[in-house]
Amino acid sequence: MSGVKVRRDGGMMTIAIDNPPVNAISRAVLDGLEAALDEARQDTGVRGVLLIGSEQIFAAGADIPSFLAGGLTPEQASRRGVDVFSALEALPKPTVAGILGHCLGGGLELALAADLRVAGEDARFGQPEVHLGIIPGWNGTVRLPRLIGQSWAAEIILTGSPIDGRRAYEMGLVNRLARASEVWDTAANLLREVMAQSGEAVGRAKALVRQSFQADAADRERQALSELLLGPDAAEGMTAFIERRRPRY
Repeated sequence: MSGVKVRRDGGMMTIAIDNPPVNAISRAVLDGLEAALDEARQDTGVRGVLLIGSEQIFAAGADIPSFLAGGLTPEQASRRGVDVFSALEALPKPTVAGILGHCLGGGLELALAADLRVAGEDARFGQPEVHLGIIPGWNGTVRLPRLIGQSWAAEIILTGSPIDGRRAYEMGLVNRLARASEVWDTAANLLREVMAQSGEAVGRAKALVRQSFQADAADRERQALSELLLGPDAAEGMTAFIERRRPRY
């Protein structure tokens, strides 16, 4: 797949952004991400997705010229990124971003679409679009406030100034910090922890968390629980609890 590399390790699919020198998110990268996500969605052997960049840069923003050169209008380019990142967000399997180096602009918007994020203390996060006289266009102004609150999101977006991994962790943007040499392993282990649970329950839970701001969120939760309680995973989970063993999902 152009722009990304995909590899499998058991039930884990790793999608690596591969667009040197700065891993800018181009049309080819979006096409590669979309194809990889389609594969992950359809392949029942895939239980989770690990999203990474290079050892120096996760992704340093959108490659705007690649979109304009391809004949897309600014609105079409924005819609294209939104659609692919929304597909990542809606994937009914857990996703974890392992972030090294710069995670800026469209790169941060990509990371925001993952369920969980792991980074090193020296990682750099930011939405620098205001420095270019524009704003985030791939739902950065939507997902960032929902994740860390309006006040912190406003500071990041309105100043355009980057923050390091430690500050991102304190704000709640990052779930876990690790040494740079251990970021990917830490992210993979976190993903394995989630993958060990019921895939059906995890898929339902992640969707409910994403929809928690909607007016009918409580009704959605009650309906999902009622359906899960009648399913095989709940029966196995409860039986395993009674028998004091690990469930086999």
